[in-house]
Amino acid sequence: EVQLVESGGGLVQAGGSLRLSCAASGFTFDSYAIGWFRQAPGKEREGVSCISSSDGSTYYADSVKGRFTISSDNAKNTVSLQMNSLKPEDTAVYVCALAVHTNVLLTAPDEYDYWGQGTQVTVSS
Repeated sequence: EVQLVESGGGLVQAGGSLRLSCAASGFTFDSYAIGWFRQAPGKEREGVSCISSSDGSTYYADSVKGRFTISSDNAKNTVSLQMNSLKPEDTAVYVCALAVHTNVLLTAPDEYDYWGQGTQVTVSS
């Protein structure tokens, strides 16, 4: 059974940093992508970042480019999202997702096969 478990959320002041982790287990796919999405109350789910297992290529939404960094530790099946210079508008539930059998970066929620439960990130002004 595929499982994705997020950790690292919390409350931080504007300008601060948080590091989210997504621990993936229960799969041995050769090629996959892991993405981070976020959803704030009353807003649509937004693709924040994605990393491809095949070549380590990455994608960032314009809203987080230059502030967030995604990385993977394949030995530990963990993908991290380092979030710096946080803003109040970054407040949301952050969820990681897994898309299997793919070599490309994916940004749409319906392209992903498995989802974690999410972790709350709150940035105070």
